[in-house]
Amino acid sequence: MRIGILSSGSGWHVRDLARAASGLGHEAIAVDFKRVHARLPAPETSLDEFDAVLVRTMPPGSLEQVVFRMDVLHKLTATGRRVLNPPVALETCVDKYLACARLDAAGLPVPPTVVCQDADTAMEALSDLGGDVVVKPLFGSEGRGMVRITDPDSAWRVFRALERVQAALYVQQFIPHDGWDLRAFVIGGRVLTGMRRHARDGWRTNVAQGGRAEAVALTAEEERLALAAAHAVGAPVAGVDLLPDPAGGYFVLEVNAVPGWRALAPATGVDVASAIVEFALR
Repeated sequence: MRIGILSSGSGWHVRDLARAASGLGHEAIAVDFKRVHARLPAPETSLDEFDAVLVRTMPPGSLEQVVFRMDVLHKLTATGRRVLNPPVALETCVDKYLACARLDAAGLPVPPTVVCQDADTAMEALSDLGGDVVVKPLFGSEGRGMVRITDPDSAWRVFRALERVQAALYVQQFIPHDGWDLRAFVIGGRVLTGMRRHARDGWRTNVAQGGRAEAVALTAEEERLALAAAHAVGAPVAGVDLLPDPAGGYFVLEVNAVPGWRALAPATGVDVASAIVEFALR
């Protein structure tokens, strides 16, 4: 079978998926998201030649470009083609507010959060959330663009700067923790493996920001939360981040619909790429 890997190049994850596909007797080809096109009449797209499509990146683009890319993926799923993750999951998880709202609606514990569009409301949120918050880009991953704020003067400058560039202000209560969180890797309704991520310095546990990964056996409750979170956002393949709640249990911090495994695979010894390819073609 032929697998298309939507990407913006031939990075490590693309090469690992190609390696896994070849080992299982299939062919995987990298496709630049920016080169995807469609023709009318007799609707067809440049991805119709593949039996399955794996989305490995969500490259930046104009609103029109992003909407068109999602349109193509929706068209593929409507014709029965396997797309991982489905476009609905990608659209949900790329938007931190929408993903958090879906998790909350499913009854899952999420950190207290305020999303607004002006600095005055954000300053009210700073006070309401205890004066210690993390400001995150609405669209973003790997911990990039996050800033922790405890000082009202600094907060006002940050909030005004974001307001001026017409950004949404995603303000989340900082949850004190011991410098670690959990990442559960979900595939097809089961937890494939998990790891504990330790912050290098401070509070950021993202491996891309210098965090350290170690294998961990998740408890039944941790697996239940991870599976429920992936289901809430409609993602068959997901990286679910669980942050310890000082009062007990966990917060579901984030669900990544384009999860990486470059740190996870060597830490756990699990061939994640092969598991993804096998699930995609099952």
